[in-house]
Amino acid sequence: MEYNGVIIDNTYAEGFPTWVSRVIVTAVTKEWAYKAAVEATGFATSTIGCPAEAGIERFVPADETPDGRPGYAILICVGKKKLKEQLVERIAECILTAPTTAAFNGLDAEEKLPVKLHFFGDGFESKVTVGGRECWSIPIMGGDFIIEEEYGAVKGVAGGNFLIMGENQMSALVAAEAAVDAIANLPGVITPFPGGVVSSGSKVGSNKYKFMGASTNEAFCPTIREKVEGTSVPAGIGAIYEIVIDGVDEAAVKAAMAAGVKAACKVPGVKQITAGNYGGSLGPFKFQLHELF
Repeated sequence: MEYNGVIIDNTYAEGFPTWVSRVIVTAVTKEWAYKAAVEATGFATSTIGCPAEAGIERFVPADETPDGRPGYAILICVGKKKLKEQLVERIAECILTAPTTAAFNGLDAEEKLPVKLHFFGDGFESKVTVGGRECWSIPIMGGDFIIEEEYGAVKGVAGGNFLIMGENQMSALVAAEAAVDAIANLPGVITPFPGGVVSSGSKVGSNKYKFMGASTNEAFCPTIREKVEGTSVPAGIGAIYEIVIDGVDEAAVKAAMAAGVKAACKVPGVKQITAGNYGGSLGPFKFQLHELF
């Protein structure tokens, strides 16, 4: 099928299960909340090599936060056994250390994970109520750090994706940026890669180096199109960028894919949209591209 003159492959993106927690990071200004949120979601693009996948979900205005200050909601996505550890480490090392910040639970879920950071107060910590929530106040050099110590966790979906094929690098990149911007307006999802865009799309394992757990996806590399038997790069394609989406549920990921694909297809020079899958071996979630329209 075609959308706005762009070919949409009859294929699907393959998602896999993950666990998701949301942290609301607030600060005295929007800028400081953003800086803390960026740090807390660092080194979290892919679980292939990172301890988690994480990203900024959205800006949260002061009238929606527990302490009445501006903030950002971040999502942390990883297996259940590692999620508590990631919450502790990212809040402790990246939010607690940032000026004027506070951290609150952002998910109303039955499953709760304890994040007992009040011990950092070394006996000087105290219980407080903020916005009707039971929190801890930890004295630090810049004032007091306020933290809610139980964080909701839900079963989510990781690995929703689509690939943008452009006639040159800039057309594909502009389309990828448009897709990420469209997705940024939606709740419950993140695009964890740098700027939301994947340039180095990989495959599982390696054809040549058996010690590699992942390697370049040569079937989608335009510069070696003529060298790769069974290439997936159509003639006239100069660059391909992938958008990867993690979310709190299937509906959120599907909505994000739809918004992103439609936005990308409006950019001149985009020729085709496809998606990555492993024939069902990676995970049980299948997001059919043709069902996004």
